[in-house]
This record gives sequence, C-alpha cells and structure tokens, in this order.
Amino acid sequence: MTAAGDVPVDEVVEALRDVARLGGFFALDAASGPARGGARLTGEGFAARARTVNERYGTGEARIGVSIAHLGLAARLWSPVLACALVHGIVPVMTTAEWGGDGSALRLAGPRGCRAPRGASSLADAVAAQADGVLQRLESHLPVKMAPRLLAGNSASALVGSAAQLLRVRPGLRAPLTELTRELLETGRLPGTGRITGPGLTFRRRSCCLYYRAPNGSKCGDCCLVR
Repeated sequence: MTAAGDVPVDEVVEALRDVARLGGFFALDAASGPARGGARLTGEGFAARARTVNERYGTGEARIGVSIAHLGLAARLWSPVLACALVHGIVPVMTTAEWGGDGSALRLAGPRGCRAPRGASSLADAVAAQADGVLQRLESHLPVKMAPRLLAGNSASALVGSAAQLLRVRPGLRAPLTELTRELLETGRLPGTGRITGPGLTFRRRSCCLYYRAPNGSKCGDCCLVR
C-alpha cells in the first residue's frame, strides 16, 4: 500500500523514463534495490569525481574541481525533479539518488514519489527539498572548504539552466515553469543568488563557479564577472 500523497512506484518509474527522453541531465535511471555502497552520494565518492574534473582541466586547484563537479551534480538533481513535477505532477524522492557508474549520471535505488502540491509556494518547497536538499546534505562532506554563496550560486545556476533547457524542449510549459523557477529562487538558501534576465530564462548569478581559473577556462554565460 502507498501512504496518502504517495505515487505508485510504476507510475514514478514511467514518469522518470519519460522525462529522461528529454536528454542530458534529465536522465535519471530508476532501479530497484538498495543503494550500492560505492555508488552512494558520499563525500568520498564526490571527492573522487572532483579529482577527475581537476585532471580533465589540468589544474591542481582543488576548489575548481569541487565547484565544477558540484555544479554538474546540481543540474542532475534539479533537472528530473523539475520535469517530473511540471510534466507529470510527481515530485520524485531523491534521497536514494546515487551515481550510476564511473561517470556522473545518477540513478535512484528504490524510486518513490509524491503528488506535486498545487500552490506555487508549496510546490517550490517540495521541489527544493528533493533537489537542493540532497545537494546540501552532500556539501557538509566536501573535501575542501567552499564559500557558502558559491555553492548556493551553483545550485541556482543549475536550477535556471535546467529550467531553460526544459523550456526549449517543452515551450508549452512557459507560464508554470517560469512561475516555479522564480518561486524557487526565493526559496531556502537561493534568495539573492541571482536574477532571471530574459524570457528564455537567461540568468545572471551573483557568484562565480571558478571555471575561469582553470587552464583554458572561461567565464560562463551567467557569471557575475561577465560585463
């Protein structure tokens, strides 16, 4: 039996499979069984991925790898949650999210979900709890100290980037997607992280992800340092 508000597992799995067809960071494999020890979103596993990022970009500055890996993880958390909430009215429970393999893709061990609340504020709270909430729990185990506003800015940047991509592939969602994205930017730790600058959900953040500090790196399109 499912509790009040819970969604049958097969319905959650079908919703996840559907939004995965949007491509990119929306893909979230739904698998049965408990999370595998080596794949859980632990500090050790994240640190290994951050080191891989440093090797890829040829930098020994640990904060760069941590920030870029963190930004990518944030996008993989926000994207499927946003899409499932708006396309299927389901908020997937992300507490069992784990890495799906040696890469950065995620899977859910034992997928669950709840019906999306109807009010904009309640929906924003539910979506943020499953995306940014999981991200924040991991942040307490990062291998190096990072500025809290940088991490919040990464989350906001990933949120709006995910929303912009969803808008491109599902333009009919413009009104509810824009409303939810704006509401999310006023939820939890995200107020003050940046602002939406255009109808296509372009964004200007108030912090920097540090990518420009990597050899051959550059400033991102939403970076506060871009003039």
